[in-house]
Amino acid sequence: MTLPPLLYRHDLEQVSDDEPQVVDDLNGAFDRILETTHGDYGHAVRAVHAKAHGIMAGTFSIDAGLPPELAQGLFASPGEHPAWLRISTNPGDILDDAIALPRGLALKVGGVSGERLPGAEGTTQDFVMINSPAFIMSTAKTFAGNLKLLARTTDKAEGAKIALSKVLQIVNGALGKVGLESSKLASLGGAPQANPLGETYFSAVPFRYGDYVAKFRLRPVSPGLTDLTGRDIDTKGRPNAIRETIRQEMARIEGEWAFEVQLAWDEEKQPVEDASTLWDEAEAPFARVAALRVSAQDSWDPNLVEKVNETMRFSPWTGLAAHRPLGNVNRARQATYRHAADFRQAANRCPIHEP
Repeated sequence: MTLPPLLYRHDLEQVSDDEPQVVDDLNGAFDRILETTHGDYGHAVRAVHAKAHGIMAGTFSIDAGLPPELAQGLFASPGEHPAWLRISTNPGDILDDAIALPRGLALKVGGVSGERLPGAEGTTQDFVMINSPAFIMSTAKTFAGNLKLLARTTDKAEGAKIALSKVLQIVNGALGKVGLESSKLASLGGAPQANPLGETYFSAVPFRYGDYVAKFRLRPVSPGLTDLTGRDIDTKGRPNAIRETIRQEMARIEGEWAFEVQLAWDEEKQPVEDASTLWDEAEAPFARVAALRVSAQDSWDPNLVEKVNETMRFSPWTGLAAHRPLGNVNRARQATYRHAADFRQAANRCPIHEP
């Protein structure tokens, strides 16, 4: 790139008057999901990404010798940090793995110093990621409408969900042959059941990156992970097939992911407020700034599951001011993620705190 990266400015964000109402709508949908699942399970689970498939501890290593535009915030100084990651599926109810849905990976990096975001406890930096480079909806308002529909499917017949998922997979597979895969179909159950360990995960929405603006990517690089890229998991008769497969694989894999930054260069081509816009890598390339390393371990160790699933929350608003979440989708996440975590904490009588 011959031009300097886009400098962060406050006016890159455009706050709409209806955003408080959007937050209320999202909280209402979350409440419907949370109350329904709490009644079903006798235990409160997350309003989104309720089902975890793998929980691991590792090390997040910041690369040395980064150029000035990449040596920002957390990444300003090389070093190693403890890290925890949680691989999940996006609905708020715990479903049979035969229902194919998009994946998420939440990463918490510990031992982070610097000015904190408002309300961000502890000394951690969270990265909440999905296996898609852009958000399915352009705005939080459209997402709120979609979440209302999803909330109404909570607690419905699982057999119907499995059947619908299979139909959507077939349709999306046919579209893929002519280059027309539908991210919307995938979000509704048409995604393949690929092994999550081989997937690449994205922040999908932008963040402040010190003096600049960026999106993030976590890409598998070690052979044990890349060998699993695109490999489907057989879920027939196995409601927890993904968890079982990850546990089997991680017992022997030394995993390494490259953590990469995609700096914005043009505010029109890499907008902050439209979460559905794909930032073209040819115009805004990714660059590695760190590595996430996870040694072979039990990815469903009861003690770690208890620690991460019950006493931690993951939020893009937990971290440094240098990595402030940007755009209306991120702004809506601040109050709604806290709202959902508060429900879980109160219902389970289990304090949620930073490690």
